[in-house]
Amino acid sequence: MIRFLPAALAAAFLAAPLAAYAVDTTPREPYGIALEGFAYPYPVHLLPVVNDGEQLSMAYMDVAPQQPNGRTVVLLHGRNFPSSYWAPVIKMLSEAGFRVVVPDQIGFGKSSKPQGELHFDTLARNTIALLDHLKIDKAEVVAHSLGGMLGVRIARAYPDRVAHLVLTAPIGLEDYRLYVPPTPTEKMIESEDKLTAEGYRKQLQTNYAIKLPPDAITPFIDARFNIKGSPDYPRWLRAFVSSGQMIYREPVAHEVVLITEPTLFIMGADDHNAPGRPNAPEALRAKMGQNAELAKAFAAKMPNARAEVIPDTGHLVFLEAPEKYRELVLGFLGR
Repeated sequence: MIRFLPAALAAAFLAAPLAAYAVDTTPREPYGIALEGFAYPYPVHLLPVVNDGEQLSMAYMDVAPQQPNGRTVVLLHGRNFPSSYWAPVIKMLSEAGFRVVVPDQIGFGKSSKPQGELHFDTLARNTIALLDHLKIDKAEVVAHSLGGMLGVRIARAYPDRVAHLVLTAPIGLEDYRLYVPPTPTEKMIESEDKLTAEGYRKQLQTNYAIKLPPDAITPFIDARFNIKGSPDYPRWLRAFVSSGQMIYREPVAHEVVLITEPTLFIMGADDHNAPGRPNAPEALRAKMGQNAELAKAFAAKMPNARAEVIPDTGHLVFLEAPEKYRELVLGFLGR
């Protein structure tokens, strides 16, 4: 049975700044591959960066609280979502006094789509460059999904810049190379290009065990498929596939237990997302995606970590269980 969002969250999530989220069946001009034409909930700024000699722009939102507490939270998005999906969490944190910085990593959202390959180390450097640009010495890092892998890499490479780390339904808690054979990039491009909007909706619902009404995930489908008419779509597609290869080729599971910063895992009990599982031998598929159990096992081995598992919740934890998420995150950051 589909569980609907509380009215307050629904109102916030679907308010005027997110008007682009409404279902629109009339023909319209396609979005650009930097999501030109797709509304974000707060003003978007651009930071010039150079990755592998290529001049790029990193998009970000920087939301100031009305009553500052002197602390900053950086939100790290997942692979299949524009950073605008953090809207309810931005509001929650801002109301609690936090400055909230929300980047689109290079290759995603409103940021540039590079010609070269994506790497977690490069994305981590870009994120630290953004903090340097904003004169933020230390930040709370709240990450989701692929952002969790990036959060691990940032915490390991730049431990003095991270005060607390919240890993929200992170992927990468296992090394997918142990289960899934490598897939050629061109084959992945062909497969992703053939995917339809309805097929993508089913993919999200299946892989992420989403407990939201259908209209709530329409913006994610819209953001992806309304760019297919853009003349630069092949560049976006290659960058998107590169992010999938990055997940596979650059595991962080072996680094998680080495994190010394205070860390909170927030897991959905029904979230068994495991990138690449359909390509794994059938005998191995059932072993993949035991994410809540993996998080609890990691937390038990770490010097300053704990794992919280929310029942009847899938991969989009902060949208599916907003009140519990608020309680956990603000309680943890309040330490």
